[in-house]
Amino acid sequence: MLQTIAEAADELGQEVRIVGGTVRDLILNRPLGDYDFVTEGSGPDLAEAIARRLGRAAHVTLFRNFGTAQVHYRDMDLEFVGARSESYHADSRKPIVEDGTFEEDEARRDFTINALSISLNGPNAGTLNDPFGGLEDLQKRVIRTPLDPDVTFSDDPLRMMRAVRFATQLDFEIADDIKASMRKNAERLSIVSMERISDEFIKIMNAPRPSIGLLLMDECDLMPRYLPEVTALKETETKEGIGHKNNFMHTAIVVDNVAKRSDKTELRLAALFHDIGKPVTKHFTRGAGWSFHNHDFIGNKMLPKIFRRIKLPLDERLKYVRKLVRLHMRPAQLADEGVTDSAIRRLLFEAGDDIEDLMTLCESDLTSKNPKKVRKYLDNFALVRQKLKEIEEKDRIRNFQPPIKGDEIMTLYGLKPCSAVGEIKEAIKEAILDGVIPNEREAAHDFMIRWAKENKGLTPVAE
Repeated sequence: MLQTIAEAADELGQEVRIVGGTVRDLILNRPLGDYDFVTEGSGPDLAEAIARRLGRAAHVTLFRNFGTAQVHYRDMDLEFVGARSESYHADSRKPIVEDGTFEEDEARRDFTINALSISLNGPNAGTLNDPFGGLEDLQKRVIRTPLDPDVTFSDDPLRMMRAVRFATQLDFEIADDIKASMRKNAERLSIVSMERISDEFIKIMNAPRPSIGLLLMDECDLMPRYLPEVTALKETETKEGIGHKNNFMHTAIVVDNVAKRSDKTELRLAALFHDIGKPVTKHFTRGAGWSFHNHDFIGNKMLPKIFRRIKLPLDERLKYVRKLVRLHMRPAQLADEGVTDSAIRRLLFEAGDDIEDLMTLCESDLTSKNPKKVRKYLDNFALVRQKLKEIEEKDRIRNFQPPIKGDEIMTLYGLKPCSAVGEIKEAIKEAILDGVIPNEREAAHDFMIRWAKENKGLTPVAE
């Protein structure tokens, strides 16, 4: 394929280079995504010439107004763009783009490790072009900018989030002077759309060790501008010689624990947000110490506003994260108080199909350095898991709906929609969850007849 690209470029009299992340990942022996190419000339013209050579298996999409094009070939996406130079206005991250040289195109790259390129044709074919020491930075595993970082980050503040993202994905360090510049320019993040910031943040959360990015965002003053609720978890306080743990550091560990067990983005977000209600609910009682009562309930209430502000979807994903934040204390409470069948039924009913993810979150929440304490809770969680399995097999509670519907109750008792119908349904549900009756229609019907008569004075008008 590369030979075909080189031949097409020769035909047009253009030099072409494979550039950026493609070269970086080739050197690091990482999986390749899209293939990026830069040419001194027209990117769309080159893409069309390549597509002609590749034949019917190639599909070309042109964006001539932007000087770019994409060729989809088999399972590969090949991106072509003409070399460009960029300049910026102070109040915008949208650059003024003009045709440029390879050197100008390399200088506009965000980081030295992304400014590498390999010439595919011409007198320098096969040459690695490394104008800013990117190869050495790859070897040292460090993130640096090609030019003055203050200019780089002021021009395009999103690059600060990208620095964190690359450091997290690659497990690289960010050079000290680059971090200092990020702190200096952090307020510039306000000119970037929240959608683009969140896109980078989700990539950070999907990395093997998200805590790298969380700690860097905190260190470089990006976190308080994006998620002040997470920054608030850092607050520690001591009264009468009694302190409480740094819940930010605890949260970072929990997120990593979840990341070891699951690739699910929403589960990682639940881990990130599971304790955000603690700063709001923190309370000190003499003789008892610190407590965070109802932080699970408060955290659940905070989430819609957070998701709305950072432009995350207000759909089933938010509902899922809220559910896990609201329930994340329940398995631990069961482990402390005793695993009763009734409590297990209620947990299954509320967690539904997300019970396994909830247990993963709860087990990941064990960050104590006391191995005996951790082992005790893990043993208790194993007991909770076993009881969950037994109760589900016996009672089929997960996602259950009461076996008698509201319209049946109205018909049986000659009622119009009213509170009594809801109360009867709720009584049936509670009886099943408490184990008073099995989750079966006949038992529920008999219970309903007795309960409605005793508590509402109702007798059936139709059977």
